[in-house]
Amino acid sequence: QAALEITARYCGRELEQYGQCVAAKPESWQRDCHHLKMSIAQCTSAHPIIRQIRQACLEPFKAFEECLRQNEAAVGNCAEHVRRFLQCAEQVQPTHRPSTLEPSPWSP
Repeated sequence: QAALEITARYCGRELEQYGQCVAAKPESWQRDCHHLKMSIAQCTSAHPIIRQIRQACLEPFKAFEECLRQNEAAVGNCAEHVRRFLQCAEQVQPTHRPSTLEPSPWSP
């Protein structure tokens, strides 16, 4: 959940654009929205917790992406894959102190 919150906080615009593109192009989103998916990846690549999740949850994420490829016109069929990935992501704990993400309010 922390990683999803970080993604939403720092990459909300990219997530929103990708979601709108997928919703608007149910039969061609995989091809037509790929550039927006890449913009999310570039945005999140700078955040350590996102990198940790990518490493720890690579298999469930690959399974989810494969499901999306096989169900381009019916992405709802991949709900279980999403659930497994999110369940994995929620188990990942940051290896650094949270204060490294934001300046401390007590800093001068």
